[in-house]
Amino acid sequence: MKRLQGRVAIITGAAGGIGAATASRLAAEGAAVLATDIASCDVIVEQIQRDGGTALSMLHDVRSEVQWNDVVQLALDEFGGLHILVNNAGVGDRAILEETSLADYEATIAITQTSVFLGMRACAEALKSSGHGSVINVSSIFGASGGFGASPAYHSAKGAVRLLTKSVALEWAQQGVRVNSIHPGFIDTAIMDPVRGSAVEDLMVGMTPMGRLGLAGEVAAGVAYLASDDASFVTGSELYVDGGYMAR
Repeated sequence: MKRLQGRVAIITGAAGGIGAATASRLAAEGAAVLATDIASCDVIVEQIQRDGGTALSMLHDVRSEVQWNDVVQLALDEFGGLHILVNNAGVGDRAILEETSLADYEATIAITQTSVFLGMRACAEALKSSGHGSVINVSSIFGASGGFGASPAYHSAKGAVRLLTKSVALEWAQQGVRVNSIHPGFIDTAIMDPVRGSAVEDLMVGMTPMGRLGLAGEVAAGVAYLASDDASFVTGSELYVDGGYMAR
């Protein structure tokens, strides 16, 4: 089903993992996709094109206000509009509070939180004029829980994304743009590589009521729903794709 036929989407952090899966899913639903990342998105873009979809890639530092303006302009120039923004780019950290330097804290906030503010601001005019504006901000289960009692910068950033989403959703509720957050649990992507087969992976699986890691495609399916008109009365909401973690 081509729920996004004729729509244009910007997806950050799209070189791999949830971002790449989201780019593939939105393209399969009919959207023209601009995939951005600090690393090359050529692999996922070429795959989309081989599958008959429409996609372009752009190198993009989401901390840069200037680069955000360039990304939006490219979408307008190449695809003629902008309907969907997926703020997926982010980085994690594992240190406890006492071992987190100010520089590390601020770096995580800039990439994971401030980028969402910059992205929504840069895309605001185009989204409002599209007639089908939808923003999906990728938060986390750790944006609404204390997790393992570590990673203070990551928790702060993802928690801020959750509430920033609600604030902008209220502002834009009658301006034609829906704004929602999606909250993945423990997802089987390359970020898991350092802990595969370890006690940490066992802990993650053990804390997930469904007893397994999630798949990037399962998160992408949630993004596709929120981006589509099937979610036309959904704004300011949180969608948890976490195997039941937050229900505990």
